[in-house]
Amino acid sequence: MDGPRNAESPLGAGCLVAWYGDDFTGAAAVMEVLTFSGLPAILFLDVPSPEQLARFPELRAIGVASTARTQPPDWMDRTLPDIFKRLKALGPELIHYKVCSTLDSSPVSGSIGRAMEIGADSLATTCVPVLVAAPKMRRYQCFGHLFAGMDEEVVRLDRHPVMSRHPVTPMDESDVARHIARQSDRLETCLLSLEDLARGTGLEKAPPLAPGRLCAVSIDTMDSASDAAAGRAIWEARATSPFVIGSQGVEYALVEHWCQSGLLDRVAPPTGLGRSAGMMSVSGSVSPTTAAQIAWSTQNGFEAIAFDASRVCHGKERVEREIARVVDASLSALSDGKDPLVHTAEGPDDPAVTRFRAALAETGTDPQTANRTVGEALGTVLKRVLERSDIRRAIVSGGDSSGFATQKLGIFALSALAPTIPGASIFRAHSDGPMDGLELALKGGQMGSPDYFAWVRDGGGPR
Repeated sequence: MDGPRNAESPLGAGCLVAWYGDDFTGAAAVMEVLTFSGLPAILFLDVPSPEQLARFPELRAIGVASTARTQPPDWMDRTLPDIFKRLKALGPELIHYKVCSTLDSSPVSGSIGRAMEIGADSLATTCVPVLVAAPKMRRYQCFGHLFAGMDEEVVRLDRHPVMSRHPVTPMDESDVARHIARQSDRLETCLLSLEDLARGTGLEKAPPLAPGRLCAVSIDTMDSASDAAAGRAIWEARATSPFVIGSQGVEYALVEHWCQSGLLDRVAPPTGLGRSAGMMSVSGSVSPTTAAQIAWSTQNGFEAIAFDASRVCHGKERVEREIARVVDASLSALSDGKDPLVHTAEGPDDPAVTRFRAALAETGTDPQTANRTVGEALGTVLKRVLERSDIRRAIVSGGDSSGFATQKLGIFALSALAPTIPGASIFRAHSDGPMDGLELALKGGQMGSPDYFAWVRDGGGPR
């Protein structure tokens, strides 16, 4: 049974949520949660024009993907006020600034605190709910502290073997409110704990504020009951707190509240798409999770092809030569009946990582510029292989890489097609050019089962 789409629905008509993702994979994950819950949603690569919106008349949620997670605060100052103004003009009940479920951010890169200041000022609010946890993804918040699943374990964020070693934003603080408060000198913090949620306490718990101050209300959630309570707290406060910060856990919580309160019917997830005749993958991730996926894939019909990321420190000509080499290798693999998997590294201990860092130091290349160039180069590789073959399914692995690479494909929006793991489904690309209809999966580096690449090749679908 379809979810609500008209004024007769318990949720009414119009846009329920407009979200702005600070990276592409995370932005796409929000769309996945809503679409597979029966609420038509789409993700644009920029705030859509009226003409683009007119192509999707039944939308209940609208997202915009960005690379804000890699950007400094002055970029946010220049960019986000206009973004929030344009999202507000869409008339949503809530505006959601989507951040990573493992809090990737710092005062100088992807500052959640600075985004909170700009969003709150733009939307004339001073109380901002913050929900980062998402139990369905094994992300949990208990009495303010964030935990994440890793293999068979659940680990506090500052002890997480991947996130504590993140090359740009290593996590040394598991208290969500304290982590964000480091990024703004205007913030007061408040915790809506598991005990508060069980008592029915909502955002009214936020303390009175002095002029110019903001309150970040960090919200716990551990299971479906606390998820529904968190969703209720956010939804019922939307008139005075229309701006929310968090992961796709925000949408999971809202959907759980809507379903448990009878505002939305639960729907069965869609089935898979079937196996593709061939698939192209590119990866800019250095995560151990992705390394395990590459290792599994090379034993199961994929051909791993290394892209030397250090070349981006030595000028455009060397980058172009590396792109051409990798494109040729990928096309050769396809002709041999193998699925190419282009990667910059096989985990954090790959010598390629050391080589890349040495090139940065030797040439004085700015790391953010280098990462952007790597992502764009991977996007160029993907685009050229797709243009020179009949491949219509692809994967981009790595949150930052997904943003930079996807921009190279000439697409303007994505819609969800088939689930895999939460947060990394298969999408349909919308374009005015040859990439229209491409089946594309975007995967964060630390996400997915060892056979994830094959799961997408085989069409996804619930397991």
